[in-house]
Amino acid sequence: MSTQGEILWVDDEIDSLKSQILFLKNKGYTVTPLSNGYDALELLKEKQMDVVLLDESMPGLTGLETLAKIKEMLPLQPVVMITKNEAENIMEDALGAQITDYLIKPVNPNQVLLSLKKIMDGKRLVSEKTTIAYQQDFRNLFMALSNNPNHEEWKELYKKLVYWELEMGKSDSEEMMEVLQSQKAEANTEFFKYITKNYANWIKDGKSGPLLSHRVFEQKIAPYLMQGKPTILVVIDNLRLDHWKAFQPIITESFRILEDELYYSILPTATQYCRNAIFAGMLPIDIAQNFPLEWKNDDEEGGKNLYEEHFLANQLKHLKMDKLKWQYIKITNNDDAKIMEENIHNCLTNDLTVIVYNFVDMLSHARTEMEVLKELAGDEISYRSLAVSWFEHSPLHRALRKIADKGIQVMITTDHGSVRVKTPSKCVGDRATTANLRYKHGRNLQYEEKDVLAFRDPKLAGLPRPNVSSTFIFGKGDVFLCYPNNYNHFVNYYKNTFQHGGVSLEEMIVPVVRMESK
Repeated sequence: MSTQGEILWVDDEIDSLKSQILFLKNKGYTVTPLSNGYDALELLKEKQMDVVLLDESMPGLTGLETLAKIKEMLPLQPVVMITKNEAENIMEDALGAQITDYLIKPVNPNQVLLSLKKIMDGKRLVSEKTTIAYQQDFRNLFMALSNNPNHEEWKELYKKLVYWELEMGKSDSEEMMEVLQSQKAEANTEFFKYITKNYANWIKDGKSGPLLSHRVFEQKIAPYLMQGKPTILVVIDNLRLDHWKAFQPIITESFRILEDELYYSILPTATQYCRNAIFAGMLPIDIAQNFPLEWKNDDEEGGKNLYEEHFLANQLKHLKMDKLKWQYIKITNNDDAKIMEENIHNCLTNDLTVIVYNFVDMLSHARTEMEVLKELAGDEISYRSLAVSWFEHSPLHRALRKIADKGIQVMITTDHGSVRVKTPSKCVGDRATTANLRYKHGRNLQYEEKDVLAFRDPKLAGLPRPNVSSTFIFGKGDVFLCYPNNYNHFVNYYKNTFQHGGVSLEEMIVPVVRMESK
């Protein structure tokens, strides 16, 4: 039976309110009764409620203190304050803390019902509130952009933009979404300048910049691995921050988040570079030097990610962690995924199980090739929705749920994100030039200087040099690189598809998350 709404009722004398709660249940509401503010805050971290009915005078954490903490955590949560006291200052405090409504004890069931109806019908106002809140924050974001942010501040800025993107996705304001998208484009323009100025120094120095792909395992995974404690590391190819934020409520039904951080993907933001770097714990130039038989450049025949397990074994040995019992599993199709789901309990005997999952990447590539998926994922909102729907019903989610109560540690990360490309830019190269749309390397490349970050000496970007005169170029923002032959066909074919390999917030700033069983 569909519910009229989810209500949380918090009162230290909750047992005396059974008749009112029964009345609301009979009217079709789902009511969760709790007797103190601490439990209410814990529940609200895990579960979304339509309305909180909150007693003002409770021992321990008072109603007003609870209200302040709720609003800090969930600024848009509707709260109805219930008080014995009509004293003016209490109501002023409550109103100042943005209560939605207040009722005086003893409460009449119909009064409560009326208040709930008013709030539920007012849910359409949420989008208006979101719009107003974003308008207020717009200036702060603009100021942060013009304040020359450092690599940590860029992460915070991007988090903010993603937060508003998700909030705007719930509202119907197309105009405000357009404003946000143009602010995001402006942020990407500034971010491109920032990366252009600093990237070579990060590679050269190795210490002063942000955490990059080749240090993620050493700094974010290895310190938490131990014998006898099963850890599952899931590397979901091409997982953007907004995708992770949209998955989060699904996975936190079973797991508690301990760390939710971001790191910078190396350039090019493409699987063979980034994921090999994660597993080897080295930049591509060093992988090519140390593993000349295993490393393949773009223009060479053969699979480019066939030796991740071998690279990880070498890194674990280097980190003096080769005594750990570990296993590497790669999922590239649904049959692999089902086998992994059926055998997930075997992972409990490992100290570390690495699962590389290729779905989101396949989705972005399939979206480019298949007209149906172009329709289904025509923009960020629908692409995100498709990715979330996949995760919710995936063998991966089912497998993790199966063992969620076994005292395990789960880590989720990715190799890079992707960006929706909109701006074509002409590029000319010889036959050996690579076909990627967001980055290319080759000899005698000709390109629009303003549209790319170029490294004529690939070593400065930590990259091997496929040929003596190879140049690497990386697309800026939403640029995609097209050859002049058949130019219009390629522009129309690839415009508004999701690609990776270049320089954008969406491709470079990606999540690394650590969780444990609840």
